[in-house]
Amino acid sequence: MSWEYKTLGEVGTVARGKSKHRPRNDESLYGGAYPFVQTGDVKHSGLYLTDYSQTYNEKGLAQSKLWPEDTLCITIAANIADTAILGMPACFPDSILGFIPDEEKSDVRFVKYCFDLLQINIQKMSQGSTQDNLSLDKLDKIQFSFPQIAEQKKIAAVLSALDDKIALNKKMNQKLEAMAKRLYDYWFVQFDFPDENGRPYKTSGGPMTHNPTLNREIPKGWNNGVLSDVANITMGQSPDGASYNEDGEGMIFYQGSTDFGMRFPTVRQYTTAPTRFAKKGDILMSVRAPVGAVNIANTDCCIGRGLSALNSKLGSLSHLYFLIDVFKKTFENKNTVGTTFGSITKDELYALPVVIPDKNVIEQFEKMAKPIFDRQMKLGEESNRLTALRDKLLPLLMNGQVEAKNEMHF
Repeated sequence: MSWEYKTLGEVGTVARGKSKHRPRNDESLYGGAYPFVQTGDVKHSGLYLTDYSQTYNEKGLAQSKLWPEDTLCITIAANIADTAILGMPACFPDSILGFIPDEEKSDVRFVKYCFDLLQINIQKMSQGSTQDNLSLDKLDKIQFSFPQIAEQKKIAAVLSALDDKIALNKKMNQKLEAMAKRLYDYWFVQFDFPDENGRPYKTSGGPMTHNPTLNREIPKGWNNGVLSDVANITMGQSPDGASYNEDGEGMIFYQGSTDFGMRFPTVRQYTTAPTRFAKKGDILMSVRAPVGAVNIANTDCCIGRGLSALNSKLGSLSHLYFLIDVFKKTFENKNTVGTTFGSITKDELYALPVVIPDKNVIEQFEKMAKPIFDRQMKLGEESNRLTALRDKLLPLLMNGQVEAKNEMHF
Protein backbone atom coordinates (compact mmCIF):
# COMPACT_ATOMS: atom_id res chain seq x y z
CA MET A 1 0.00 0.00 0.00
CA SER A 2 1.50 3.30 -1.14
CA TRP A 3 1.27 6.36 1.13
CA GLU A 4 2.64 9.82 0.29
CA TYR A 5 3.28 12.90 2.42
CA LYS A 6 1.34 15.92 1.16
CA THR A 7 0.20 19.31 2.45
CA LEU A 8 -3.46 20.28 2.51
CA GLY A 9 -2.83 22.68 -0.36
CA GLU A 10 -1.79 19.74 -2.52
CA VAL A 11 -5.03 17.84 -1.94
CA GLY A 12 -7.56 20.66 -1.77
CA THR A 13 -8.14 24.35 -1.10
CA VAL A 14 -7.51 26.05 2.24
CA ALA A 15 -8.60 29.58 3.13
CA ARG A 16 -9.31 31.64 6.19
CA GLY A 17 -12.82 32.41 7.37
CA LYS A 18 -14.17 35.89 6.86
CA SER A 19 -15.93 38.14 9.34
CA LYS A 20 -15.10 41.84 9.55
CA HIS A 21 -17.35 42.29 12.55
CA ARG A 22 -18.35 39.73 15.11
CA PRO A 23 -22.10 39.51 15.86
CA ARG A 24 -21.55 40.38 19.51
CA ASN A 25 -20.13 43.75 18.42
CA ASP A 26 -22.81 44.62 15.88
CA GLU A 27 -26.29 43.28 16.55
CA SER A 28 -27.51 44.40 13.12
CA LEU A 29 -25.54 41.55 11.50
CA TYR A 30 -27.26 38.55 13.01
CA GLY A 31 -30.57 36.79 13.55
CA GLY A 32 -31.14 35.64 9.97
CA ALA A 33 -31.12 32.39 8.00
CA TYR A 34 -27.37 31.83 7.61
CA PRO A 35 -25.57 29.70 10.24
CA PHE A 36 -22.59 31.46 11.78
CA VAL A 37 -20.22 28.84 13.20
CA GLN A 38 -17.78 29.78 15.95
CA THR A 39 -14.80 27.99 17.50
CA GLY A 40 -16.86 26.68 20.42
CA ASP A 41 -19.32 25.08 18.00
CA VAL A 42 -16.46 23.24 16.30
CA LYS A 43 -14.99 22.08 19.60
CA HIS A 44 -18.24 20.59 20.85
CA SER A 45 -19.24 18.99 17.57
CA GLY A 46 -18.70 15.43 16.46
CA LEU A 47 -17.68 14.40 12.97
CA TYR A 48 -20.32 16.65 11.40
CA LEU A 49 -21.27 20.09 12.68
CA THR A 50 -25.02 20.64 12.61
CA ASP A 51 -25.57 22.67 15.79
CA TYR A 52 -24.51 26.32 15.96
CA SER A 53 -24.94 29.17 18.40
CA GLN A 54 -25.51 32.13 16.09
CA THR A 55 -26.86 33.13 12.65
CA TYR A 56 -26.23 35.92 10.17
CA ASN A 57 -28.83 37.89 8.25
CA GLU A 58 -28.28 39.29 4.75
CA LYS A 59 -26.16 42.15 6.09
CA GLY A 60 -24.03 39.73 8.06
CA LEU A 61 -23.59 37.48 5.04
CA ALA A 62 -22.50 40.45 2.91
CA GLN A 63 -19.41 40.99 5.11
CA SER A 64 -18.65 37.28 5.43
CA LYS A 65 -18.62 34.19 3.19
CA LEU A 66 -20.97 31.23 2.90
CA TRP A 67 -18.95 28.02 2.86
CA PRO A 68 -20.44 24.91 1.24
CA GLU A 69 -21.60 21.81 3.05
CA ASP A 70 -18.76 19.29 3.63
CA THR A 71 -16.19 22.03 4.25
CA LEU A 72 -13.76 21.01 6.99
CA CYS A 73 -13.59 23.67 9.72
CA ILE A 74 -10.18 23.95 11.45
CA THR A 75 -9.84 26.20 14.49
CA ILE A 76 -6.63 28.25 14.56
CA ALA A 77 -6.98 30.12 17.86
CA ALA A 78 -8.16 29.29 21.38
CA ASN A 79 -8.84 25.58 20.85
CA ILE A 80 -6.24 24.95 18.16
CA ALA A 81 -6.81 22.23 15.54
CA ASP A 82 -10.30 21.26 16.62
CA THR A 83 -12.11 20.13 13.48
CA ALA A 84 -15.61 19.37 12.24
CA ILE A 85 -17.22 18.97 8.83
CA LEU A 86 -20.03 21.38 7.99
CA GLY A 87 -23.35 19.56 7.79
CA MET A 88 -24.87 22.57 6.03
CA PRO A 89 -23.66 25.74 4.27
CA ALA A 90 -22.38 28.19 6.89
CA CYS A 91 -20.27 31.24 7.62
CA PHE A 92 -17.40 31.34 10.07
CA PRO A 93 -14.89 33.94 11.30
CA ASP A 94 -11.16 34.29 10.63
CA SER A 95 -10.39 32.21 13.73
CA ILE A 96 -11.38 29.18 11.63
CA LEU A 97 -9.81 27.87 8.44
CA GLY A 98 -11.90 26.16 5.80
CA PHE A 99 -10.64 23.17 3.78
CA ILE A 100 -12.45 22.02 0.63
CA PRO A 101 -11.03 18.74 -0.73
CA ASP A 102 -10.11 17.92 -4.30
CA GLU A 103 -12.35 14.85 -4.50
CA GLU A 104 -9.89 13.01 -6.71
CA LYS A 105 -7.11 13.46 -4.15
CA SER A 106 -8.64 13.55 -0.68
CA ASP A 107 -11.64 12.49 1.34
CA VAL A 108 -12.73 15.23 3.76
CA ARG A 109 -13.46 12.71 6.53
CA PHE A 110 -9.97 11.25 6.17
CA VAL A 111 -8.44 14.72 6.47
CA LYS A 112 -10.50 15.36 9.61
CA TYR A 113 -9.11 12.15 11.12
CA CYS A 114 -5.58 13.27 10.20
CA PHE A 115 -6.13 16.29 12.45
CA ASP A 116 -7.58 14.12 15.21
CA LEU A 117 -4.45 11.99 15.12
CA LEU A 118 -1.99 14.89 15.07
CA GLN A 119 -3.84 17.53 17.09
CA ILE A 120 -1.50 17.52 20.09
CA ASN A 121 1.57 17.85 17.84
CA ILE A 122 -0.10 20.65 15.87
CA GLN A 123 -0.92 22.48 19.09
CA LYS A 124 2.70 22.23 20.22
CA MET A 125 4.03 23.67 16.96
CA SER A 126 1.46 26.51 17.23
CA GLN A 127 2.73 27.75 20.58
CA GLY A 128 4.02 31.31 20.44
CA SER A 129 5.59 33.87 22.71
CA THR A 130 2.38 35.84 23.17
CA GLN A 131 -0.61 33.92 21.87
CA ASP A 132 -0.91 30.42 20.45
CA ASN A 133 -2.25 30.31 16.91
CA LEU A 134 -2.17 28.21 13.78
CA SER A 135 -1.56 30.43 10.77
CA LEU A 136 -1.97 29.47 7.13
CA ASP A 137 1.81 29.60 6.77
CA LYS A 138 2.29 27.15 9.63
CA LEU A 139 -0.44 24.87 8.34
CA ASP A 140 1.08 24.85 4.85
CA LYS A 141 4.27 23.35 6.30
CA ILE A 142 2.47 20.37 7.85
CA GLN A 143 2.63 17.22 5.75
CA PHE A 144 0.02 14.53 6.22
CA SER A 145 0.38 10.92 5.07
CA PHE A 146 -2.14 10.09 2.35
CA PRO A 147 -2.89 6.72 0.72
CA GLN A 148 -4.78 6.53 -2.57
CA ILE A 149 -8.27 8.04 -2.51
CA ALA A 150 -9.99 4.64 -2.49
CA GLU A 151 -8.07 3.63 0.64
CA GLN A 152 -8.82 7.00 2.27
CA LYS A 153 -12.53 6.36 1.77
CA LYS A 154 -12.31 2.87 3.25
CA ILE A 155 -10.48 4.12 6.34
CA ALA A 156 -12.87 7.04 6.74
CA ALA A 157 -15.86 4.71 6.37
CA VAL A 158 -14.73 2.55 9.29
CA LEU A 159 -14.05 5.48 11.61
CA SER A 160 -17.08 7.52 10.53
CA ALA A 161 -19.41 4.56 11.14
CA LEU A 162 -18.36 4.73 14.77
CA ASP A 163 -18.73 8.51 14.88
CA ASP A 164 -22.15 8.31 13.20
CA LYS A 165 -23.40 5.89 15.85
CA ILE A 166 -22.01 8.12 18.62
CA ALA A 167 -23.80 11.11 17.05
CA LEU A 168 -27.05 9.11 16.80
CA ASN A 169 -26.78 8.17 20.47
CA LYS A 170 -26.25 11.82 21.32
CA LYS A 171 -29.42 12.84 19.48
CA MET A 172 -31.41 10.06 21.14
CA ASN A 173 -30.05 11.10 24.51
CA GLN A 174 -31.05 14.71 23.88
CA LYS A 175 -34.61 13.63 23.01
CA LEU A 176 -34.83 11.52 26.16
CA GLU A 177 -33.42 14.41 28.19
CA ALA A 178 -36.09 16.74 26.81
CA MET A 179 -38.80 14.17 27.54
CA ALA A 180 -37.71 13.72 31.15
CA LYS A 181 -37.30 17.46 31.65
CA ARG A 182 -40.85 18.11 30.39
CA LEU A 183 -42.10 15.53 32.88
CA TYR A 184 -40.14 17.20 35.69
CA ASP A 185 -41.42 20.66 34.76
CA TYR A 186 -45.00 19.39 34.60
CA TRP A 187 -44.77 17.82 38.05
CA PHE A 188 -42.46 20.11 40.02
CA VAL A 189 -42.65 23.51 38.31
CA GLN A 190 -46.27 23.64 37.16
CA PHE A 191 -47.31 21.32 40.02
CA ASP A 192 -49.54 19.25 37.76
CA PHE A 193 -48.44 15.87 39.07
CA PRO A 194 -51.29 13.30 39.19
CA ASP A 195 -53.60 13.70 42.17
CA GLU A 196 -55.31 10.78 43.91
CA ASN A 197 -57.73 10.56 40.98
CA GLY A 198 -55.00 10.72 38.33
CA ARG A 199 -55.87 14.30 37.37
CA PRO A 200 -53.32 17.17 37.11
CA TYR A 201 -53.07 18.52 40.65
CA LYS A 202 -52.96 22.30 40.26
CA THR A 203 -55.09 22.51 37.13
CA SER A 204 -57.76 20.40 38.83
CA GLY A 205 -57.93 22.72 41.80
CA GLY A 206 -55.55 20.97 44.18
CA PRO A 207 -55.04 23.08 47.32
CA MET A 208 -52.06 25.45 47.16
CA THR A 209 -50.48 27.54 49.89
CA HIS A 210 -48.27 30.62 49.79
CA ASN A 211 -44.76 29.94 51.05
CA PRO A 212 -43.26 33.21 52.32
CA THR A 213 -39.67 31.95 52.20
CA LEU A 214 -39.91 30.96 48.53
CA ASN A 215 -42.39 33.77 47.84
CA ARG A 216 -44.55 31.51 45.70
CA GLU A 217 -47.53 29.17 45.82
CA ILE A 218 -46.69 25.51 46.42
CA PRO A 219 -48.90 22.45 46.92
CA LYS A 220 -50.38 22.10 50.39
CA GLY A 221 -48.22 19.82 52.52
CA TRP A 222 -45.03 20.59 50.60
CA ASN A 223 -42.21 22.53 52.27
CA ASN A 224 -39.35 24.88 51.51
CA GLY A 225 -35.73 23.99 52.13
CA VAL A 226 -32.25 24.27 50.69
CA LEU A 227 -30.29 22.03 48.35
CA SER A 228 -28.42 20.33 51.19
CA ASP A 229 -31.80 19.18 52.57
CA VAL A 230 -32.46 17.07 49.48
CA ALA A 231 -28.91 16.19 48.40
CA ASN A 232 -25.73 14.84 49.91
CA ILE A 233 -23.05 17.19 48.54
CA THR A 234 -19.29 16.65 48.38
CA MET A 235 -17.11 19.53 47.23
CA GLY A 236 -14.05 18.45 45.26
CA GLN A 237 -10.48 19.02 46.33
CA SER A 238 -7.51 18.62 44.01
CA PRO A 239 -4.81 16.15 45.08
CA ASP A 240 -1.10 16.94 45.04
CA GLY A 241 -0.17 17.60 41.41
CA ALA A 242 2.78 15.24 41.71
CA SER A 243 0.32 12.36 42.09
CA TYR A 244 -1.28 12.90 38.66
CA ASN A 245 -0.55 10.35 35.96
CA GLU A 246 -1.95 8.98 32.72
CA ASP A 247 -0.70 5.44 33.32
CA GLY A 248 -3.68 4.11 35.25
CA GLU A 249 -1.97 4.25 38.64
CA GLY A 250 -4.29 4.91 41.57
CA MET A 251 -7.84 6.24 41.23
CA ILE A 252 -9.56 7.88 38.26
CA PHE A 253 -9.40 11.64 38.73
CA TYR A 254 -11.74 14.25 37.24
CA GLN A 255 -10.58 17.83 37.65
CA GLY A 256 -13.50 19.74 36.16
CA SER A 257 -16.01 20.08 33.33
CA THR A 258 -13.23 19.78 30.71
CA ASP A 259 -13.45 16.05 31.43
CA PHE A 260 -17.21 15.93 30.72
CA GLY A 261 -18.67 13.93 27.85
CA MET A 262 -22.17 13.27 26.53
CA ARG A 263 -23.30 11.60 29.75
CA PHE A 264 -20.14 10.50 31.54
CA PRO A 265 -16.72 12.07 31.97
CA THR A 266 -13.78 10.95 29.84
CA VAL A 267 -10.93 9.37 31.76
CA ARG A 268 -7.78 11.42 31.20
CA GLN A 269 -5.92 11.29 34.50
CA TYR A 270 -5.39 9.22 37.61
CA THR A 271 -4.10 10.14 41.05
CA THR A 272 -2.21 8.10 43.61
CA ALA A 273 -3.22 10.51 46.38
CA PRO A 274 -7.03 10.92 46.12
CA THR A 275 -8.64 13.46 48.43
CA ARG A 276 -12.39 13.85 47.79
CA PHE A 277 -14.53 11.10 46.32
CA ALA A 278 -17.62 10.52 44.20
CA LYS A 279 -19.41 7.21 43.92
CA LYS A 280 -20.68 5.54 40.77
CA GLY A 281 -24.07 7.07 39.95
CA ASP A 282 -23.38 10.42 41.64
CA ILE A 283 -24.17 13.61 39.77
CA LEU A 284 -20.99 15.51 39.03
CA MET A 285 -21.58 19.26 38.83
CA SER A 286 -19.05 21.85 37.76
CA VAL A 287 -18.61 24.57 40.39
CA ARG A 288 -16.33 26.78 38.32
CA ALA A 289 -15.79 27.80 34.71
CA PRO A 290 -18.63 27.15 33.96
CA VAL A 291 -20.88 26.68 36.97
CA GLY A 292 -23.70 24.17 36.54
CA ALA A 293 -22.50 21.74 33.85
CA VAL A 294 -23.40 18.17 34.84
CA ASN A 295 -22.36 14.58 34.10
CA ILE A 296 -22.89 11.27 35.86
CA ALA A 297 -20.03 9.37 37.50
CA ASN A 298 -19.93 5.93 35.85
CA THR A 299 -17.35 4.67 38.33
CA ASP A 300 -16.00 5.54 41.78
CA CYS A 301 -13.55 8.43 41.32
CA CYS A 302 -11.66 11.32 42.86
CA ILE A 303 -12.96 14.82 42.12
CA GLY A 304 -10.92 18.01 41.93
CA ARG A 305 -11.81 21.50 43.06
CA GLY A 306 -13.69 22.22 39.83
CA LEU A 307 -16.41 19.70 40.71
CA SER A 308 -18.94 18.72 43.34
CA ALA A 309 -20.64 15.32 43.71
CA LEU A 310 -24.31 15.05 44.60
CA ASN A 311 -26.70 12.19 45.37
CA SER A 312 -30.32 12.32 46.43
CA LYS A 313 -31.56 12.20 50.01
CA LEU A 314 -35.10 11.71 48.64
CA GLY A 315 -34.37 8.54 46.69
CA SER A 316 -34.68 10.00 43.18
CA LEU A 317 -31.54 10.71 41.18
CA SER A 318 -33.60 11.90 38.20
CA HIS A 319 -35.46 14.46 40.38
CA LEU A 320 -32.16 15.82 41.69
CA TYR A 321 -30.64 15.91 38.21
CA PHE A 322 -33.40 18.15 36.86
CA LEU A 323 -33.61 20.16 40.08
CA ILE A 324 -30.06 21.32 39.35
CA ASP A 325 -31.28 22.58 35.98
CA VAL A 326 -33.78 24.83 37.80
CA PHE A 327 -30.82 26.90 38.98
CA LYS A 328 -29.64 27.53 35.43
CA LYS A 329 -30.17 31.30 35.62
CA THR A 330 -28.41 31.48 38.98
CA PHE A 331 -25.46 29.57 37.55
CA GLU A 332 -25.38 31.76 34.44
CA ASN A 333 -25.10 34.82 36.67
CA LYS A 334 -22.20 33.16 38.48
CA ASN A 335 -20.51 32.55 35.12
CA THR A 336 -20.67 36.22 34.17
CA VAL A 337 -19.26 37.75 37.36
CA GLY A 338 -15.70 37.84 38.61
CA THR A 339 -12.46 38.96 37.06
CA THR A 340 -11.32 35.57 35.80
CA PHE A 341 -14.02 32.90 35.89
CA GLY A 342 -17.36 32.14 37.48
CA SER A 343 -17.59 29.94 40.55
CA ILE A 344 -19.94 28.98 43.35
CA THR A 345 -18.83 28.41 46.95
CA LYS A 346 -19.80 25.51 49.19
CA ASP A 347 -22.03 27.75 51.33
CA GLU A 348 -23.77 29.18 48.27
CA LEU A 349 -24.37 25.74 46.77
CA TYR A 350 -25.68 24.23 50.00
CA ALA A 351 -28.05 27.18 50.54
CA LEU A 352 -29.79 27.20 47.15
CA PRO A 353 -33.55 27.39 47.91
CA VAL A 354 -35.69 24.42 46.87
CA VAL A 355 -39.22 23.10 47.11
CA ILE A 356 -39.37 19.82 49.05
CA PRO A 357 -42.12 17.68 47.52
CA ASP A 358 -44.35 15.13 49.17
CA LYS A 359 -42.59 11.77 49.49
CA ASN A 360 -45.30 9.87 47.58
CA VAL A 361 -45.03 12.27 44.63
CA ILE A 362 -41.25 11.76 44.52
CA GLU A 363 -41.74 7.99 44.49
CA GLN A 364 -44.28 8.18 41.64
CA PHE A 365 -42.00 10.44 39.65
CA GLU A 366 -39.03 8.12 40.08
CA LYS A 367 -41.05 5.19 38.73
CA MET A 368 -41.80 7.15 35.55
CA ALA A 369 -38.47 8.93 35.12
CA LYS A 370 -36.04 6.13 36.04
CA PRO A 371 -36.58 4.06 32.84
CA ILE A 372 -35.81 7.18 30.78
CA PHE A 373 -32.77 7.94 32.91
CA ASP A 374 -31.57 4.33 32.70
CA ARG A 375 -31.89 4.38 28.90
CA GLN A 376 -29.77 7.52 28.79
CA MET A 377 -27.16 5.81 30.95
CA LYS A 378 -27.01 2.83 28.56
CA LEU A 379 -26.65 5.13 25.55
CA GLY A 380 -23.86 6.98 27.32
CA GLU A 381 -22.07 3.75 28.20
CA GLU A 382 -22.35 2.53 24.61
CA SER A 383 -20.97 5.81 23.30
CA ASN A 384 -18.03 5.56 25.68
CA ARG A 385 -17.23 2.07 24.37
CA LEU A 386 -17.53 3.22 20.76
CA THR A 387 -15.33 6.24 21.46
CA ALA A 388 -12.67 4.02 23.03
CA LEU A 389 -12.80 1.69 20.01
CA ARG A 390 -12.52 4.61 17.58
CA ASP A 391 -9.59 6.08 19.49
CA LYS A 392 -7.86 2.69 19.45
CA LEU A 393 -8.42 2.20 15.71
CA LEU A 394 -7.53 5.77 14.73
CA PRO A 395 -3.71 5.55 14.90
CA LEU A 396 -3.66 1.98 13.57
CA LEU A 397 -5.70 2.85 10.48
CA MET A 398 -4.19 6.28 9.90
CA ASN A 399 -0.63 4.94 10.09
CA GLY A 400 -1.36 2.04 7.78
CA GLN A 401 -0.75 -0.55 10.51
CA VAL A 402 -4.22 -2.05 9.99
CA GLU A 403 -5.96 -2.32 6.66
CA ALA A 404 -9.58 -1.19 6.40
CA LYS A 405 -11.35 -3.99 4.56
CA ASN A 406 -15.03 -3.46 5.20
CA GLU A 407 -17.35 -0.73 6.36
CA MET A 408 -18.83 -1.04 9.82
CA HIS A 409 -22.58 -1.03 10.39
CA PHE A 410 -24.60 -0.97 13.60
